[in-house]
Amino acid sequence: MIKVRGLHKWFGDLHVLKDVNMEVSEREVVVVIGASGSGKSTLLRCINFLEYAQKGQIFIDGVEANAKTKNLHMIRAEVGMVFQHFNLFPHRTVMGNVIEGLTQVKKLSTEKALSQGEDLLKKVGLSDKADVYPAMLSGGQKQRVAIARALAMKPKIMLFDEPTSALDPELVGEVLQVMKNLALEGMTMMVVSHEMGFAREVGDRMIYMDEGRIVEEGEPKELYNNPQHERTKTFLRQIL
Repeated sequence: MIKVRGLHKWFGDLHVLKDVNMEVSEREVVVVIGASGSGKSTLLRCINFLEYAQKGQIFIDGVEANAKTKNLHMIRAEVGMVFQHFNLFPHRTVMGNVIEGLTQVKKLSTEKALSQGEDLLKKVGLSDKADVYPAMLSGGQKQRVAIARALAMKPKIMLFDEPTSALDPELVGEVLQVMKNLALEGMTMMVVSHEMGFAREVGDRMIYMDEGRIVEEGEPKELYNNPQHERTKTFLRQIL
């Protein structure tokens, strides 16, 4: 579903991604870990074309895509993204946030969009919050709305960029549960997170990044219990 080959990304003189090669298979859940500044979020943003890499190739479901690709918006629509800080529209209700893409991008009628929106809010456990504005929600509820909004576009792939790091500890579980349910339904997922319990329980594979490179990858339990690279060992000691 995702194939990255020889990806390089610079911000000015800063070389953020250095020859990154990776794949994510259909229905696979890949968890990406690494210290702040290691390139994890930039990698996700390149895969969703919020940033453009200067060198390398990205394939989404077998189709190569880059800044010059025709119908790039159609390829991007197959890749849902959930951000650390929710990025909800504050002037829209919960339902308004969820159906925005359905009415503006997919051009569905309001009636059809509302019907789908109701199903999506039920999926994330927020049926009773449809008419509420984001300012009235907890962080966990906002993130669940953001997940519902991303799912509204019926993506083939979901990218999560540290979806729980801005949440109070007691709210993390409700977001992770929604993500676990998605994984059980077979959604292809790439998750940047330090939630090690989630990685062990749900992840099929874990990738450790450092200084813009993939240093090590493998099954989560194997990477936890028997990391091969010294940098991986040091990082895991620090966060565990």
